[in-house]
Amino acid sequence: MDRDKKILLWLIAGSRGGVNRALILKYIISSPSNANRISIATGIEYKTVQHHLGILEKNGLLSAVGDKYGKTYFPSELLDKNINSFNEICKDMGLDGDEYKN
Repeated sequence: MDRDKKILLWLIAGSRGGVNRALILKYIISSPSNANRISIATGIEYKTVQHHLGILEKNGLLSAVGDKYGKTYFPSELLDKNINSFNEICKDMGLDGDEYKN
C-alpha cells in the first residue's frame, strides 16, 4: 500500500472523526466552499468543520484560497490523484452516496 492511501485510510477510516472528514471532503469535491457553507450543507457544527478542515489541509488533502471567513477550500492535487482510493474507502464505510443535506 502506498503512502498516500495510508494517509487517507488513517484520516478517514482509522480515526474517530473520519466520517465527518469523509463527508467534508465529499462536499468539497462536489462544491469547493468555505467552512460556513460546508457546515450548513453537511449538518456538521461549524467549529467541528473548522477543526477537520485544519487537519485535512495540514495533511495535504485540501488547498485553500483566501483567509478568515472567506477562506475557500478545494481538493488538493494529492486528493485528486487518489480519488479512486478515497471513493473506495468511503464505499467500504457505507458512504458512497451524497450524505450531506444540500
